[in-house]
Amino acid sequence: MKRMILLTLCLCTFISVFPISSSAYSEDYDWERFKGKNAEINVYNWGEYISIDEGNEGDYDTVSEFEKLTGINVNYTTFASNEELYAKLQSGGANYDVVIPSDYMIGRLINEDMLLELNYDNIPNVKYIDERFKDPLYDPYSVPYTWGYVGLIYNKTMIDDLGELESWDIMWNEKYANNILMFNNSRDAFAISLFREGYSVNTSNLKQLEAAARELEKQKPIVQSYVMDEVFDKMGGGEAALAPYYAGDAITMMEDNPDLGFAVPKEGTNLFTDSMCIPKGAQNKEAAEMFINFMCETETALRNIEYICYSTPHTEAFKLLPEDVQNNGIYYPDLEKIKTERFYALPETTTKQIDKMWTDIMTNTNTSPWLTPIFLVAALGFTAFINVRRTMKKKQNEL
Repeated sequence: MKRMILLTLCLCTFISVFPISSSAYSEDYDWERFKGKNAEINVYNWGEYISIDEGNEGDYDTVSEFEKLTGINVNYTTFASNEELYAKLQSGGANYDVVIPSDYMIGRLINEDMLLELNYDNIPNVKYIDERFKDPLYDPYSVPYTWGYVGLIYNKTMIDDLGELESWDIMWNEKYANNILMFNNSRDAFAISLFREGYSVNTSNLKQLEAAARELEKQKPIVQSYVMDEVFDKMGGGEAALAPYYAGDAITMMEDNPDLGFAVPKEGTNLFTDSMCIPKGAQNKEAAEMFINFMCETETALRNIEYICYSTPHTEAFKLLPEDVQNNGIYYPDLEKIKTERFYALPETTTKQIDKMWTDIMTNTNTSPWLTPIFLVAALGFTAFINVRRTMKKKQNEL
């Protein structure tokens, strides 16, 4: 879902030109206590949401660095959405030691007793995490990894009036029919509709949710495609005029296609935090906590955030970013100047209601909400026309 590339502007950071050695990491932490013990952990993360070696000079491969430092083998796999992660954990089909869900999903996993409490004594680097991005509702189950927010990615050559981007209404504008991409997950899609209607994205009010669902149903006929990772190819290739997506990914797409821009609608948007957690069923909790601590090393946090282009909650890594990144309004906006709301875990009944509404929207095969009445009117008119012709023909025969 959150596919990234290494930004050219980040290559200027001084660490890019020096090889990494074990001395780059905290010397007062026992990184070697698992060496020779055949320890391994299973890590489940968003797609391309960690620094990897792409064969360029100075590339940093997070997983390989951790394995070399600790002797712990990492089985690393990826998911595309919070809902996919949840389904995998709920099914019990695989045991993971570290997962990286978003805030509202962390709340849901806590409520359903699917996470283990962390021993922060094994994660001393948590001291570097900005208090603004910690949430007492999710402690002691998580350590923030990245943060970001949702906005509109648009093609400047395909939007008639850039002023339209000030509101989520543009996502319902019929003149952009078949040029609109929409989130392919219920929580993000409902959030946009709820913001547009002036409601909280954490509402459990059934009437408000039904109103949001009706608007999503009205929108469906003009949506070209419901996407997650596919947004990169479609917007990068000029196949659509606009799409809601995450700010970090918008920067990546704008680097690839200079015709693209990014805007935050006035009605508000979701401010999110993705955090590292340990699910129940973890086979090696202490090694998993070592991995989380490694991810909070300043060196590692800096390299990862340079690569994935999201915003870092790591105070020391932030200080080492180039000034033009620190001052970039998309990377690090003034959160006092944009209206944001965080997602929280919803009651189970509300989650089921949203899932049912979303399934109904996605499985509705009507191409237009007006199709049925139009068809009926046309059919009645045609029937009346035939009856009139038959009557006239009968009268002519009688003459």
